[in-house]
Amino acid sequence: MKHGKKYQEAAKLVDRTIQYDTAEAIALVKKTATAKFDETVEVHIRTGCDGRHAEQQIRGAVVLPNGTGRTVRVLVFAKGDKVNEAEAAGADHVGGEELIPKIQNEGWLDFDVVVATPDMMGVVGRLGKVLGPKGLMPNPKAGTVTMDVAKAISDIKAGKIEYRLDKANIIHVPVGKTSFEEAKLQENFEALMEAIVKAKPSAVKGQYLRSITLATTMGPGVKVNVAKY
Repeated sequence: MKHGKKYQEAAKLVDRTIQYDTAEAIALVKKTATAKFDETVEVHIRTGCDGRHAEQQIRGAVVLPNGTGRTVRVLVFAKGDKVNEAEAAGADHVGGEELIPKIQNEGWLDFDVVVATPDMMGVVGRLGKVLGPKGLMPNPKAGTVTMDVAKAISDIKAGKIEYRLDKANIIHVPVGKTSFEEAKLQENFEALMEAIVKAKPSAVKGQYLRSITLATTMGPGVKVNVAKY
């Protein structure tokens, strides 16, 4: 893949042979952000898990202390009193069965997170083929299948992010924007790492965290010292 001049200039600032301590890595990532927009700061964690085995899967969620810097649109599947509860808590869209054709046939996807009450999972299950590949399927481990829809919505709006293994056993998550102060990015990063370390499956043999890389949307990757975690 060919990179532009700005990327190449930014890449010169990063020594790819070393693992930086967290504070240094964050400072460097901010320095190498060259895009005209407020780039997202992402963390990519290569694990020693084998996601083909259920007991080595990792999936969960963590509330970042300083949020993600983006506005998250929440869709809630609920009925009865829970509809009013969801609306009062600030859900962007609330509904039930009537949303199925809109999503399935019209391709409506104006939301970033889906929350559902357990009694609605039969309905939501029918959207598995649409929501599953996009990582939007509600999941109890991520706290998005719950009767406490108000708490779920407020956590998501406050900066709750979901983490899970991809097919290559890597976790990709945002921890803020380049406009964040370094200290705030570091707080978010540490909160994420604490959750990931706690989520270590007992079945994993050998090294759990193989590598940690910080990068902005358009910038080069900066390796973080794994030893600390």
